[in-house]
Amino acid sequence: MTLIGVVGAGVMGVGVAQNFAQYGHDVVLVDKDEDTLGTARETITRNCRMSRLMGGPALDPEEILARITTTVDLDALAGAAVVVENVTENWEIKHEVHTMLDKICPPPAVLVVNTSAIPITKVAAVGRHPERVIGVHFMNPVPAKPVVELIPGFHTSPGTVELTRELLRGIGKNAIDVKDASGFVSNRVLMLTVNEAAFLVHEGVATAESVDEVFRGCFGHPMGPLETADLIGVDTILYSVEVLYDHYADSKYRPCPLLKQMTDAGLHGRKTGRGFYTYDS
Repeated sequence: MTLIGVVGAGVMGVGVAQNFAQYGHDVVLVDKDEDTLGTARETITRNCRMSRLMGGPALDPEEILARITTTVDLDALAGAAVVVENVTENWEIKHEVHTMLDKICPPPAVLVVNTSAIPITKVAAVGRHPERVIGVHFMNPVPAKPVVELIPGFHTSPGTVELTRELLRGIGKNAIDVKDASGFVSNRVLMLTVNEAAFLVHEGVATAESVDEVFRGCFGHPMGPLETADLIGVDTILYSVEVLYDHYADSKYRPCPLLKQMTDAGLHGRKTGRGFYTYDS
């Protein structure tokens, strides 16, 4: 099995690490914060125990965690064949991380960018080997979602594309080819929907509960857009909308002021216990 590096132990990084470990890969999970790594292990344990109840396979948490090494040392990724980067949707942070990864991980290691909006070609330009950089937009929760968007950058080599596709197939993912455009397919549509739903609450047109009930009841969505925002992270939604606004210079992507206020207030959704809804700790 391939040694997989995972950078960022937030919601997405934890899901990616668990998913690869489920299928027998050894994983090195890196984050700058020890407490975040401790929480990541607790989250994986809980997710594995809940897997069967949520319609997934029966998973042994100890077996999964035995394949995952956690560390704050980015140099631990030097031996990884594939590194999946999952840091927040902030260009300065991604630029810094990929500058370091380019030095730490020699070719032919593949660098996978798990992003919801930032163009892959822009990220690949940070390093000296853009041909080995590719985008994979995983969906949340990662272990439960069978589809990902596969996004080659301008310089991504055919070999990198095929290696990544095979790796994804090996962990139960159907990789759908998407061209490199900010937001790709899913988030170019979803972020507009969530942002406009936030405007409805901001303007007093409807409550968050009412907005979500319309989408569940009228369109058969299992979750409304604002429930989805809480799951993804209100801060992540804001950063993604800001990337779309900056990239396309189109007023339709203007971020809702409510998203900005909630992000500043720490109301980031499920991960902080409160967003559009309040959650038990």
